[in-house]
Amino acid sequence: MNGTSLVRTFADLDRTCLDEAGGKAANLGELVRAGLPVPPGFVVTTAAYREVAATAGLEPTLAALAETPVTDTERLAKLACEARERLLSSAIPDATAEAILAGYRELGNDVPVAVRSSATAEDLPSASFAGQQDTYLNIVGADALLDAVRRCWASLWTDRAVAYRATNDVDHDLVALAVVVQLMVDAEVAGVLFTADPVTGRRRQAVIDASPGLGEAVVSGAVNPDHFVVDTATGEILERRLGDKRLAIRSLPGGGTEHVAVEANEACLTDDQIRALARLGDETEHHFQAPQDTEWAIDATGKLWLTQARPVTTLFPLPDPLPSTAKDDVRVYFCGSVAQGLTRPLTPSGLAAFRLVGTSIAELAGIVVADRLAGPPAIVVAGQRLFFDFTPILRNEDARSIVPRIFDVMEARSAVIARTLADDPRYAAEQGSGWRLRRRLFRVARRLRAPGTLLAAVIDPRTGHRHAARLTTLMARRTAVPPNASPRERLEHVERILGETMLPTGARVMPAAGAGFLLLGLVAKLLGKKLASGDLEAVLRSLPRNVTTEMDLELWQLAQRIRSEPAAATLFTRKTPVELAALFGDGALPAIAQDGLAEFLRTYGHRAVAEIDLGMPRWSDDPTHLLGVLANYLRLDDEALAPDRLFARGAVEAEAAVARLVAKAGLAKPVVRFALRRVRALAGLREYPKYLIVLALAAARRELAMIGRDLVAAERLAVPDDVFFLDLAEVRSALGGRDHRALVVERREAYAAELRRRRIPRMMLSDGTDLEALGTAATEGDLVGTSASSGTVTGIARVVLDPVGAHLEPGEILVAPSTDPGWTPLFLTAGGLVMEMGGANSHGAVVAREYGIPAVVGVPDATSRISSGQQIRVDGASGIVTISS
Repeated sequence: MNGTSLVRTFADLDRTCLDEAGGKAANLGELVRAGLPVPPGFVVTTAAYREVAATAGLEPTLAALAETPVTDTERLAKLACEARERLLSSAIPDATAEAILAGYRELGNDVPVAVRSSATAEDLPSASFAGQQDTYLNIVGADALLDAVRRCWASLWTDRAVAYRATNDVDHDLVALAVVVQLMVDAEVAGVLFTADPVTGRRRQAVIDASPGLGEAVVSGAVNPDHFVVDTATGEILERRLGDKRLAIRSLPGGGTEHVAVEANEACLTDDQIRALARLGDETEHHFQAPQDTEWAIDATGKLWLTQARPVTTLFPLPDPLPSTAKDDVRVYFCGSVAQGLTRPLTPSGLAAFRLVGTSIAELAGIVVADRLAGPPAIVVAGQRLFFDFTPILRNEDARSIVPRIFDVMEARSAVIARTLADDPRYAAEQGSGWRLRRRLFRVARRLRAPGTLLAAVIDPRTGHRHAARLTTLMARRTAVPPNASPRERLEHVERILGETMLPTGARVMPAAGAGFLLLGLVAKLLGKKLASGDLEAVLRSLPRNVTTEMDLELWQLAQRIRSEPAAATLFTRKTPVELAALFGDGALPAIAQDGLAEFLRTYGHRAVAEIDLGMPRWSDDPTHLLGVLANYLRLDDEALAPDRLFARGAVEAEAAVARLVAKAGLAKPVVRFALRRVRALAGLREYPKYLIVLALAAARRELAMIGRDLVAAERLAVPDDVFFLDLAEVRSALGGRDHRALVVERREAYAAELRRRRIPRMMLSDGTDLEALGTAATEGDLVGTSASSGTVTGIARVVLDPVGAHLEPGEILVAPSTDPGWTPLFLTAGGLVMEMGGANSHGAVVAREYGIPAVVGVPDATSRISSGQQIRVDGASGIVTISS
């Protein structure tokens, strides 16, 4: 083993050196190459770690870790301890030690250095792994340096690092650790800078936490730091909040550090220093072409140093494509995926389908779309989710008042945001815009024959029901394709289904369902203040003609038939859903279950979990979920909770609600009675448009699956389902001869990463701001701190003063004085976090954001004002904690 492979200077490194130098060192090399002020140093490469690890006998531990589930934190911790002990007891080879010390001598004679872990799974674009391995500050002398390097190697196997890797599905066997040795900056003031707001997501907004002494006080959450927010473009300091900064961590002359009590009533940074930091952060972001989380220090001479930089991994991606509008025209985007109850990402084929459906909607309204497959400009993608440009709605005289009312029913949280935005002068209504909207809506209504359908359904609801049945037949006919069609003909047919057939056909049933809700609105107008809370909602219970409810009840009846045969029922209680699905595929379930499920799938096999995504398997493709539902139904012993009993009870309660409202109506009784009868008869059709749309999506999926098989035979895809990780233009190019196997591998990895994302903004701005993360005002009695990780959670508090031996039940809210990386395993089950100390960029805040749990930090006396067992509400956006009980 030669010395050059064991030690390399920062100047020798760049972002391609991840496997050799780890994320932290590779990023430092990039900063040096960019000419940014980085303290000199070198890296002990992963080759040195692997040399020592090879002699440590880690193989049995690694094998055991591979078989341990992420939820078994106790066993993970035990195995981590085994790995640490093996590494700490292994000697550093002489050649390795000499290479390290030679690099140290290049920095000076026994100079103080910072020794930092740099793992290959660290400071990555998808996961920062912040604080999961150890750092040792102000190390002086050869023996102390070698000891710190050995301890860094062992810290690859801390409890927190092992738990974090398991949570993020990182293979323990593949990670290795390099060690950064960097000249120590004896900082007068230090801290953390994010080049984008990590809580709200807003880009081009520098967020700085600063405190006297070494930056470890800020990173560890040991102090409440000074907090500054700067507009990067203008240099304007937007926010200035001073912390108490009661202690500083300072270097000792002979090595090591000490905690010193301080009194700092003034800001520890001048305005010039704040702006200089913002500029330095901007340079760093520009070099990496992505927002950065940096650590910095200012020495006694006033020189500013960058000591670390890593990607900000928790930011939700910006919409793509961003509109080419004026610089100050910040757009508003609404997440259509979340509105459909879908937080998971959409497959590329699912996104492609929505783009073509968007084209279909635009053309119905008379809008010309330049590229039909790309969809109208109002459709964008962010984080593999579907977003719509909401700005034109806000600027429309009529839509800005109508749409929030619709949101009140389907997406109440978005309704609150939309009404707030209506008061923003940037989104003032444009004169004459209401007429343009009414003209387009009239055009759509006329083409869908909506007025006639609505009137006919009000006169005789059976007309609406027959209309829905005819549309089902029509959809089946229009989505059929000849069995001898070529792959190109099948693709053309898919494009016709999505771009011409699906929405116009599915939407034609909407007026009949809409008639029921218009009449419900009429009743609300007529009764006015006579209505009690929940009156109208009660009318909508157990609606007849609801295709989704009918489906659920049919599945329940199948479960009852299975229950009637003890052998079949026993099989369902003893086998897992996966095993039951395998038996069904082989035709080996008991006849009553085999035939019953096959019959159910003939009617409902086109449906699925996340069914609006064309790329998701249908139940006819994989009935595992249904078999799990059947097994759960068979475990239901309380007859009062049976779905058919609950439905019947709901129908009786709805009729009683109708009678109550009619009795309140006075002279309007005949009108109210007629309206509510029509509501009950028609409102159940509200599920029918989606039913028809999903029917069309299943037909399109079926054709794409056949194309996928052809592309596998042609060696352009690896497996047939890979076709769903291409858009329609890419499928066409594959049919033309292009090999997309490498592209699909990349897409699947990106999709798997997005599946782990926990927080999806309902509405966001084009600068990345999550509008729901802006928070609300505090009320009297609330505990107020610093917003650290957006989101809201209500749960039981668990006050923990020491993480050793502590346990949190899933969903409990961790209340702590402060947290460092040793607390990380508790985050796995925590529903939220409240800390007495720390800033928005302290370790606890960073990990809370990565785990997607709401967090408020810097809450004075939180551990004494909150007691374990109390119910509390944590609003991570506003920094407010409310004690409920």
